[in-house]
Amino acid sequence: MADLSLDLDVKNQARVHVWYPNRFGYRIRPYQSTEDAIGTWPTTATAIGVRPRGHQVEVYAPFGTEDLFNLVVRPNRVQITPAIYGAKVTRWLARWPSLVALTWEEGVGCSGIRRLDTAPR
Repeated sequence: MADLSLDLDVKNQARVHVWYPNRFGYRIRPYQSTEDAIGTWPTTATAIGVRPRGHQVEVYAPFGTEDLFNLVVRPNRVQITPAIYGAKVTRWLARWPSLVALTWEEGVGCSGIRRLDTAPR
């Protein structure tokens, strides 16, 4: 992959619940499947998984691909907090100023479904 100009972010989804509390300050339930994990990823444009299937690839995108191809950053509020989303948007806009970042209220998903604690969001 050294010949590609891509930054890959690879995580073992079966272990995210182990390190998540130390990184984000609250516990989450273990994921039941790869699709379950992808459905909690922080933005609709990044909630996409691709895997080989024979000579083709299989794409799983629970929110579709429209936001990705239109450079729209929309929060998936299922697991993250407004503060986590805000920090992510700030970093991404500094790197890619042509992104269109939507507000927390314009996101998808109901806040707190996956969280184990009941701390205010």
